[in-house]
Amino acid sequence: MNPERLARDLVGPIKTSVTTLPEPTLTALKEAREKEEDGARVQLDAILEAVEIGQKEEIPICQDTGTPTFYVQLGSDYPAIDQLADIKKAVRQGIRLATEEVPIRPNTVHPISGKNPGDNTGRSIPWINWDITDGSELKVTYLPKGGGSTNMSQLTMMTPGKGIKGVKELILKRIASMEGKPCPPTVVGVGLGGSASIAMSLAKKSLLKPVGERHEDPEISDLEEELKERANNLGVGPMGVGGKTTVLDVKIEYDHRHPASYPVGITPQCWANRRNSFRITPEGEIVEV
Repeated sequence: MNPERLARDLVGPIKTSVTTLPEPTLTALKEAREKEEDGARVQLDAILEAVEIGQKEEIPICQDTGTPTFYVQLGSDYPAIDQLADIKKAVRQGIRLATEEVPIRPNTVHPISGKNPGDNTGRSIPWINWDITDGSELKVTYLPKGGGSTNMSQLTMMTPGKGIKGVKELILKRIASMEGKPCPPTVVGVGLGGSASIAMSLAKKSLLKPVGERHEDPEISDLEEELKERANNLGVGPMGVGGKTTVLDVKIEYDHRHPASYPVGITPQCWANRRNSFRITPEGEIVEV
């Protein structure tokens, strides 16, 4: 595996992730436009125009190209498992190259000094989530999640006695209170259970699933559908101007929790629900999935 070549090849998937939208998200936005009227439709027209320009001119569909975040599903039988350090090095260099060539906005600043290195790298950035799975493949998803929607994230250590009714009330209240700040229509990620840190990680990870795809657990699937419907009855609407489409979807992931704790993590994704998935072969070649 050649890390320099892999870094160069990573520019393509990164570029695709910030200049296009996944088809399910684009379809949902178009369907939402047909339902809306007046100001809400104007907002969706502007959003769809931005997407069209981005795809046509190969430029970012939103000026905020997010914090560089990679989700890696690593098969335990991956033949090149001894070369993970090279992959990590290539990811870091690939972000540097993409920042200059796409270009993407430098979004990493030191938390104390505010200094920006100018290449989207920093301490632990790009962030890589490693998940060991069965099989022999290495699948990567790049998630360029913007700061405006991330700012609307919320962690609540809910009283367990409030149960699922309390979970629903908490999520809907949060969606209503966000108004137009996370640039709706959003995809709202929810993490239930685990610990405080686990719940927030689950909420963000849930955003990797396509719009319209339901959780494999029937109870969670029903909850996603119910929350989507009730959220769209709140009237927040596109960019907070009012309307029928506040969310494009609600995604939920869960882990078992301690009996005395009920963590609920919420993190919305803006209308620019961007991501791109690909595989890295043991030879260091990128294959679309």
